[in-house]
Amino acid sequence: MSSIFGGVRQIGYVVKDIEKAMQHWVKLGVGPWFYKEDVGSTEFRYYGKDSRIPKLSIALANSGDLQIELIEQRDDAPSLYLDSLKKNGEGAQHVAYWTPDRFDQICKHLLEQGYVEGHSGRMGANRGPYAYFVHPDLPSAMFEISDSSGGKAEYFKEVRRAAQDWDGKDPIRRVGAPK
Repeated sequence: MSSIFGGVRQIGYVVKDIEKAMQHWVKLGVGPWFYKEDVGSTEFRYYGKDSRIPKLSIALANSGDLQIELIEQRDDAPSLYLDSLKKNGEGAQHVAYWTPDRFDQICKHLLEQGYVEGHSGRMGANRGPYAYFVHPDLPSAMFEISDSSGGKAEYFKEVRRAAQDWDGKDPIRRVGAPK
């Protein structure tokens, strides 16, 4: 896949308690975490149909060049996050590929290979779309394709830069929290 999509950029974990999960990763030396308690998605589809937007908390940190994403869903809206938790419990849920300019092309390629778009959406008007794909022959392999153009790419760079120089202080940085 790396010859088609580029390298894996992120591993996403679904968790029941994001605060506990961040603290665990911090003890392993991974951080700082950029934590957004309410992601504020602007659109969401589940298996191709418009759906209620799940209430999500997300935390991002880098371990070297690889981004780690922690995802806690705080409601029962249909999503692959909730499906994964119910079926497999907490753990690694997806690998993500980022593209600044080939989102539609890569998604089309996956569909042509028999993958199904499990859920997709957008997190904010200035962020590119994302889509998660699953295949009936290999349900354990879930892929996220994320349009990394615009503000999303800059945010991901900020997370990576912070990890490079991190001295262990200020391990959880709340994004968009009330002041």
